[in-house]
Amino acid sequence: MMVVVAYDVKTETPQGRRRLRLVAKACIKFGQRVQNSVFECLVSPSDLLILKDELTQIIDPEQDSLRFYNLGAKYSNRIDYIGQVRHLPMDEVMMI
Repeated sequence: MMVVVAYDVKTETPQGRRRLRLVAKACIKFGQRVQNSVFECLVSPSDLLILKDELTQIIDPEQDSLRFYNLGAKYSNRIDYIGQVRHLPMDEVMMI
C-alpha cells in the first residue's frame, strides 16, 4: 500500500531539531522524501504499524503532529505530477 507521511515538528529547541532528524531517518527506512516534511512510503500493513509506532515514540504529541494518508495500491497509478518529478518509482528494479 502507498502511504504519504506528512509531519510538523517544532524546531525551536535542540530537542525539537533532534526529533525532526529522527522522524526523517525513520521515514527514509520505509520510503522516500518528496518534499521537506513529506514522504511517500510503499509499505505492507505490518510495516505501516511499525512505522507508526516508531514515529509515535519519537515525536512530542504536545508540540508535533503526524499525518498518514493511506492511498492503497490501486491509487498509486492515479498520482498526477506537474513539474519536475524528483523521485524514482519504488516498485521497479533499480540497477546501480
